Amino acid sequence: MSNESAQATSLLPQNIAALAAYSSAKSEKLTGSTWLNANESPYAKNIELSIEDLNRYPDPQPQLVIDRYAAYAELESENVLMTRGADEGIELLVRTYCEPAKDSIALFLPTYGMYKVTADTHNVAINGLTQALLLDGSVDEIVEAVGSSKLVFICNPNNPTGSITPLEKVKALATALADKALVIVDEAYIEFCPEQSATALINEYSNVVVLRTLSKAFALAGLRTGFTLAQESVLAPIRKVIAPYPVSGVVASIAAQAIAPDAITSMRRQVTILNSLKAKLVQWLNASPAALKILTGEGNFVTLKLADKNYFKVALEQGLVMRAFTLYGEDDWLRISIGNEQELEQVKIWLDGLDKPATSPLLSGQEVS
Repeated sequence: MSNESAQATSLLPQNIAALAAYSSAKSEKLTGSTWLNANESPYAKNIELSIEDLNRYPDPQPQLVIDRYAAYAELESENVLMTRGADEGIELLVRTYCEPAKDSIALFLPTYGMYKVTADTHNVAINGLTQALLLDGSVDEIVEAVGSSKLVFICNPNNPTGSITPLEKVKALATALADKALVIVDEAYIEFCPEQSATALINEYSNVVVLRTLSKAFALAGLRTGFTLAQESVLAPIRKVIAPYPVSGVVASIAAQAIAPDAITSMRRQVTILNSLKAKLVQWLNASPAALKILTGEGNFVTLKLADKNYFKVALEQGLVMRAFTLYGEDDWLRISIGNEQELEQVKIWLDGLDKPATSPLLSGQEVS
């Protein structure tokens, strides 16, 4: 390490020096022709774009987008805060409501990794609980385990398992944790099971917060647009913390088009198609000896345990990129995003090839990086 690097490192707070960065699907720098690793929509959008006003600062909270999303979520505009993806909503909640080196957040593992990374970044402790407790434990047991945690993150549907926490349980937890903690329901995948949404609880419970995104069903992962939904009393202090111009004018223009009534109708048709394609993929996996265990659940993905983790390398050789990761301490799990029919046909070709006797040295015990 050079002297300059050593000097820079010495300036880091201890929690940042020890931080393990979140490894996103795109940060892995894989190469391929069929991309089913980031839970993106396969449907590209046609957008009308005007860039005449780029010399001016944008509206900090673009009113047309706020009003349209409020109508879509069946809330009032004062209940909506637009952010740079739901990830910024997570960060704003931690920054606003947690005191560093004092407070903690509760989360239910395995789950989305940015809750932990955000807390670690801000020197906020992690109260790591389990999905089993969330799904099977009583409300009293969960509340006891949550303890003094300020924020309780529930990813619903959960990534990467697809499991659903029933709305009645979310409601019971909000009741039990009133005046003790915010119950934050991350609904990144809720369009695939809209009947499970917790947005209806917002008017009733001041401690319920819902996180939303346009990255999944709305097919705008590249736009980085999210929403934090809550009572105004919860959002007011966050509005003091958020950057002065978090949403560019270009982003606002595209987002407004994406959540116009006709666009929402189109999104719902696409969700119906994707859910149907997911059912077909699950059938293929159930018939394949390559999948030892399949976590179907809700959302535009399927998570499975591979019979041989080297099958992932076989897929990469075929140009098929999916998300390999460690789950429950085992490094032979794979998450497959639901693509279009042609993309999923590549998954079928891969699975069918695995049914045949292996001749490739890739199946002889090499490690998957």
